Parts: sequence; structure tokens; C-alpha cells
Amino acid sequence: MSELDFGPIGFGAASIGNLYRSVDDATAQETLQAAWDGGIRYFDTAPHYGLGLSERRLGAFLREKPRDEFIVSTKVGRLLVPNPDFSGGTDHENAFEVPNDLMRVYDPSEAGVRRSLEDSLERMGLDFIDILYLHDPDVYDLERGLAEALPALARLREEGLVRAIGIGVNDAAVATRAVREADIDLVMIAGRYTLLEQPAAEELLPACLENGVRVVDAAVFNSGLLATNTPAADASYNYGAVPAAVLERARKLAAVCAEFGVDLPAAALQFPARHPAVATVVVGTSRAEAVRENLLRASAPIPEELWAALEAV
Repeated sequence: MSELDFGPIGFGAASIGNLYRSVDDATAQETLQAAWDGGIRYFDTAPHYGLGLSERRLGAFLREKPRDEFIVSTKVGRLLVPNPDFSGGTDHENAFEVPNDLMRVYDPSEAGVRRSLEDSLERMGLDFIDILYLHDPDVYDLERGLAEALPALARLREEGLVRAIGIGVNDAAVATRAVREADIDLVMIAGRYTLLEQPAAEELLPACLENGVRVVDAAVFNSGLLATNTPAADASYNYGAVPAAVLERARKLAAVCAEFGVDLPAAALQFPARHPAVATVVVGTSRAEAVRENLLRASAPIPEELWAALEAV
């Protein structure tokens, strides 16, 4: 694992899979180019994102880059198969603005894991993928995911077909089980270790340090709430509405940052990397301008005194 140098920021490619809104191929490629030009070399995707659209767009971009200069991860667990009921609809149910001519089928078996890898390689047009995560097993069948998929991933790693394996979830307790029960290299945890809330700090991060598992921290803006200096009541919070108490805390954090002349999104972006278990922070967007803005936020100067003040909120 030491050879995987993620860099401080990775690019999360869900948005270029038309998450929440449709973007064209040119916009997606412009966004990816902004990430590359800014020095980002770790890119994460999944079959789930836009029913393969994210993988296809990311692969089209990365195929033109030197293969030894980037790290790419995707995920297993959800196979994409033809939708027998397709009648011209879209994938609104899963928040992706794409035709739902395909459907997701959970298959954590070894055959399913290997097929998922093969399908992803074909969609992306790459010779190999560096990292495979088991994606959201708790949404379907956690016990099968832990008992079947993670050992299957370990065999792929042993065979040299991938460089590292892990689990990608929103639930810190689920991730902790994977760290303790399986032989994994990485945990991608979304929204559970952020400036706003840190449930992952209780058991998951200590377990990762104890077991030599590195953390890829995602959704550091809690899906939008911390993405501006003025958290709004209608902002997205973990892909849903913002509870009043959570909104109040976000606004208190913003007020403290303002006292120190620091943007709330900059503090939110830099906070997770302060923990020794965190290897990198992954941020997703479909806009080149937002990529460049996040790169500036990641390097913005933040006084040490601000962190102490934020801990008191």
C-alpha cells in the first residue's frame, strides 16, 4: 500500500455520472481536465454512478493519460444488467439523470465480483484498476458482502489483478466491522468524518490505525451543507433535508471560521486530513470551476488556533 500516493485530494466521479443533474460529455471532460491540471491523480468511480456513465466518461479521459501517473478506483457489489421493463424512463429513483435501460443487481459472490471487475474494465477501456471497493453492502445484504465479496476481493489482490481492496460505505459501524473481520487495505467512508460530525472517530479511525488500514474520506461537505460560508436551510445534508439542530451547528462553525477570516469550505476540506488515519480526501463535482476552487481551498492557510476554536463548537 505504501506505493499508492493519493495526494491530498482525489476526484469523486459520481457527479460526472449525472448525479442530480445532466451534464454533457464536453463538460465532464473539461471538469476532469481541470482536476488533472490541478495535480489530482486519484480518481474514484463506480458502476452505480449513472448506470456506468461515470466509468465510461472517466475511462475515456484516463485512457489518454500515462497509466503510471494516476490511481483509479471503482467498486463491486452492483452488477449492471439490461432492464426488461425499460420504457424510456430515467434513473430518478437513484438521483441520476440517465436512462434506466440498465438495472442494478446485487451480487457479492466471487463470480459476481469478478464479472463486475471485467465489466468495469470494459466500460473504462483500461488494462487494470488499482483499487476495488465493496460498495454499500449494508444497503443489500451486509453479511453476504463481508463473508463472500471481501474474501473474493482479497483473492483478486493475491492474483495481482488489483493493487488494493477495501469497502466503501456511509456507515462507520459497518466499516469498522470490515476492518476488524477482513483483510482490507482501505476504507472509503462518506460523510462520517467531517468538520460537522465525526462518528467515525469513535471506533473506525482507531481500528484503522491499529490494523494498518488507510482511510479515504469522502463527502466532506456533507453533500452540500458545508460547501458555502452561509449554510442554508434548503441545502442538501447527506442527500436529504437538513435537521434544524444540524443546520444550527453548521452555522456556528461558519461563524467561528469567519472570525478567523477562513472560508468554511476550506476548513471542511482540510479538517479530515489532520487525522493520521486519513490518506486523502475525495471531492466530487461536475464543474471545472468548482474543481479549481476546491484546490485553492485545500491549500488555503488556516491558523492552528482555528482548529481549537472549532473543537469547542
